[in-house]
Amino acid sequence: MFSNKRWTIMRRGRHRRAMSLLVLLGMIATPPAALAGRPGGDPAFGGPRGELEASAGFRAKRPGKRYSVTVPIGKPKPSVALPRIEGPADTRLPLVVIDAGHGGHDPGAISPHGGEREKDITLALARAIRADLLASGRVRVALTRSDDRFLVLEERYGIARRLKADLFISVHADAAENRQARGASIYTLSEVASDREAARLATRENKANIINGIDLGAHSGDVSAILLDLTQRETMNVASEFARLLQREASDEIEFRTTAHRFASFIVLKAPDTPSVLFETGFLSNKEDSEFLVSSAGQRKVARGVRDAVQIHFARRIAGTGR
Repeated sequence: MFSNKRWTIMRRGRHRRAMSLLVLLGMIATPPAALAGRPGGDPAFGGPRGELEASAGFRAKRPGKRYSVTVPIGKPKPSVALPRIEGPADTRLPLVVIDAGHGGHDPGAISPHGGEREKDITLALARAIRADLLASGRVRVALTRSDDRFLVLEERYGIARRLKADLFISVHADAAENRQARGASIYTLSEVASDREAARLATRENKANIINGIDLGAHSGDVSAILLDLTQRETMNVASEFARLLQREASDEIEFRTTAHRFASFIVLKAPDTPSVLFETGFLSNKEDSEFLVSSAGQRKVARGVRDAVQIHFARRIAGTGR
């Protein structure tokens, strides 16, 4: 056992050694300049002011000039060139834009009977419709594509809007697993598809892409939404009227499905201020429909039906406005 005196001496010795160690560590951790002005420190720093000057010496200098990082983002892609408007030079006459579906690297549906591609058939139909409409001399006509080129869906109805078209008709040919399915149908815009098949077709066609909107910048968000909704509702009503008229006028030339007028959310129909319809002229998967659409006689019948419907449609519109 240790006596109290000896224990006290040992404790004091350990305490001194611990304090010496702490002082030594503090001196190592403290920069020499920080000791300036302290007793035993460098007198050149002369007290508190010297301490501040010494501390300031450790600050990083500001860069002599500012630096910036530039990331090239490229130039925006130019808008697709507008097609030529054909027909009478009178700009008061209605303008019809015919859109031949698919094109370029997108062949669309392919007939299992002869290998005919939808993109070729729709272009032939669009040209036939254009010829009949121009022969009437009552409307002006433009094609979104007059050759085998690819257009994204927004560009198709965007062309119609930029041309201020009075009517937009997108021409297509359907396909189905059931080869007995046949007949033409006409689609107008609705966010809710009229049936499961309409939803399937809209999904397939909308995937062809790999809104132009109305400029309402002068109005508040709420007012813009109301104006856009009213505009689109009126546009959809006009499109539905034309769809019913097209079925009636073309029934003598074309076989239609039992429920011919259908509704789906096709992107090409979403121009808010251009009445638009998507005309499915038949099924390439059906032998009779495919032969009809490939033949010149069948294409002329489709063109005549569209021509008659267009003439009556605009005659009604002009009579309704008193022009």
